[in-house]
Amino acid sequence: MADMSAPRVVLVDASVYVFRAWHSMPDEFVDADGHPVNAVHGFLRFLLDLLQRTRPTHALVAFDEALESSFRNEFYPAYKANREPAPEELKRQFGYCRALAAALGLREMADPRFEADDLIGSALHALRPEGYRGLIVSADKDLSQLLREGDEQWDLARDTRWSAAEVHGRYGARPERIADFLGLTGDAIDNIPGVPGIGAKTASALLDHFDSLDALLERIDELPFLRIRGAKSHAARLREHRELALLSRRLATISLDAEVPGRAVDYEVAAVRGDLLDPMLDQLRVGPITRRRIADWSASLA
Repeated sequence: MADMSAPRVVLVDASVYVFRAWHSMPDEFVDADGHPVNAVHGFLRFLLDLLQRTRPTHALVAFDEALESSFRNEFYPAYKANREPAPEELKRQFGYCRALAAALGLREMADPRFEADDLIGSALHALRPEGYRGLIVSADKDLSQLLREGDEQWDLARDTRWSAAEVHGRYGARPERIADFLGLTGDAIDNIPGVPGIGAKTASALLDHFDSLDALLERIDELPFLRIRGAKSHAARLREHRELALLSRRLATISLDAEVPGRAVDYEVAAVRGDLLDPMLDQLRVGPITRRRIADWSASLA
């Protein structure tokens, strides 16, 4: 049984919440120079909610900077090519969000080759030997592949949490087989192709029987004899699209090799940097209620 008293690092998939704020917050939020900052205001509220509810001692706020320059694009140029590039005004707001996270005393990171998922996975991998368990703040199913005993994932917007043991019931595969699962089904959001004609239900049944994509491909001759609807045609698809399945799994696998700080002390929540934060709050025209919440957070760290 997991030791729930073990130290915890809070790992935030920040870009998801910046985009959510961009779409949900009204355009009336502008900074002192008249530039839109609606996403910044929404993200700051999210971050303060998170800090208030988790009171982290160790944290990482990871941002995506690699949507067009990820190492995955090097071997599959179509990766995420279906996404519209972020508008310039939103790109500008990402800079504010990163600066706010740092000024609030949080370790923040982005990388031109590694996505936020990779930074989160690499940080958690680095901290496990020190006994840390992770609380991953994101609704993204890809990140569930990182969950192990003692870890949790939290969709803060829906206030829904799940553990490693609950991943199969939620998505149809165990955490360590999520990438195999996506190798079969693909992922339209990330433009990962998968195997044509294999959906989530079939992929789940295949992995439950064979345990892994590798075992499935090695024992593909068994597939036509299984009590799985369309088993014979699925075997033919897998023979034809074997390399596509392996490529898709590679695309869906979170890297644990990003260059991130490797010690728990590197993720300790620090004191609020008022010298950096106060000018930003003025520039962003942040109101008294939010400033009071920041002051309360700062006081709790003393």
